[in-house]
This record gives sequence, C-alpha cells and structure tokens, in this order.
Amino acid sequence: MLKITSTGETLGATVEGVDLAKPLAARDFGEILRAFGEYSVLRFPAQRLDAAQLKAFAGQFGSLEINVAGTFQEPGHPEVMTLSNIVENGKPIGARDAGQDWHTDMSYSDTIALANVLYALKVPRRDGVTLGGTEFANMHAAYEALPKELKTRLDGMTVLHDFNKFWEMMRQRPGSWRPPLSEEQRKQKPPVSHPIFLVHPITGKKVLYANPGYAIRINELPEQESDEILAFLFEHQLQPRFRYVHRWTEGDVLFWDDIGTLHTTPTPITGRTSRG
Repeated sequence: MLKITSTGETLGATVEGVDLAKPLAARDFGEILRAFGEYSVLRFPAQRLDAAQLKAFAGQFGSLEINVAGTFQEPGHPEVMTLSNIVENGKPIGARDAGQDWHTDMSYSDTIALANVLYALKVPRRDGVTLGGTEFANMHAAYEALPKELKTRLDGMTVLHDFNKFWEMMRQRPGSWRPPLSEEQRKQKPPVSHPIFLVHPITGKKVLYANPGYAIRINELPEQESDEILAFLFEHQLQPRFRYVHRWTEGDVLFWDDIGTLHTTPTPITGRTSRG
C-alpha cells in the first residue's frame, strides 16, 4: 500500500510502498499521478533499477525524449542518459555539467516535457554529509504571487525558448567538455515559442513558464522591455519562498514536474535520467 508523506515545504513528497522495477498497478498509478499534481516533486526511496526498468517506469507517463546531444546514452536505451562527474581512464562516464543552472527541461522543444525521472547511483559526500542536491522552484506559486497588473498585461503573450542559450552558458564554465552545437543539432532544436502562462494539464491552474536557462525573448514586446520583464520574472521566480532542495541518497528515484517547476543540480550525482 502506498504511503505518501509531504515534505511540508512548498514542493515535495516521499512515496513508499512501491517497487518501480515492476509495472504500476492502476490504483498506484492514479495515486502517484494525483500526488504528482499536488506536490510536483516525488521521491521514491530505496529503489533498485536497471536502465530498462527506469525507462519502463518513465514510459508509463508518456513518450520519452532522446536528448539531442546524443551523448552518454545507455546501450540499447537511448532515452536513458547517464549524468556524472566521475572520470575513469581520463574520460567522463556521464554528462558532468548537466542541469547546473536554473532551467525547465524541454521548454526548447515544440512538445514540452511533462516530467523528468532521475535515479541516484552514487552521491558525493564530505565527512558523511551529502554535498549539494537538486533544487526546485514552484511555478504555480510564482505565478500566483505576480502583481495583478503584470498578470493582466502579459496574459496571452509568448516567450521564445532556445536550446543553444543554455548550451553556450555551460560551454563557458571552466573545464566544460561541450563543443559548440553542430549545424545539424541546431536544425533539430530551433528556437520555439510557448505561452508565458501555461495551464497545467493536471492541476488546471496557471504556471509561469519562462526560465533563465532557455527563455530569450517575450515576442510581443520591444527587445529592451522584454529584457527588463524577463529579468524581473527570473528574479521573482527564484525567491527563497518558492524553493525546495532535495538531498540525495543512493537508490532515490526523483520524479518531478517539468511544467510546474524549475530546477538546478549544482553538485552532480552519478545517476540515470529519462524524461518526456
């Protein structure tokens, strides 16, 4: 029987009593989806999964993306990607800088992501204390807290999102392994536009859908005004009152909302991820 325990913070709950290596029962699927809508970030502790089982779990909630970078994919399961800062024989075993700034996965795609799944295999520690973590920001709450006049003014406007923005930000970091995107990769992920306020498909409520990682322009405004408002929105959405930090333990599976949250992982774990 499922046990769902809220963190008591703006986001997050722990789900116990389910083995994600097996297909979800219909009742469990419904309870997890309900909790996903309510808490946005779900932790499933003490799981033991191979790449195929992780892919199968994620695939129960929709079709999965194959990342355009095409690197560190699991053999036979390209939808599953390894993230890690470990270097073996002079080569990284996973993407070392994935997610190290605030963003929303796949906002740069025509079909945006509902969710992401990350499974922790190894977690960095110092003196027994977990380093870093994955931090989330609540975009339901960020929308609700916007000034009424700004909500009214921006309603119906769209934001341009560009995959290359985040890629280039990561390339500028010391020790980055990333080459420039190829012309073919740029063609696969051209800039796309989405409403600045989206109606969440589960909660039915509006969220602020503009993130520092990929959002580059409010299409309906002059460039300077767009830059000023985006800067305000980025500062607004990252206020401490909207944020929650997940501290990792080996065996954690984290299942989070990619429409209703932003996230960043400043200290990489070694794990597998799948999203769609």
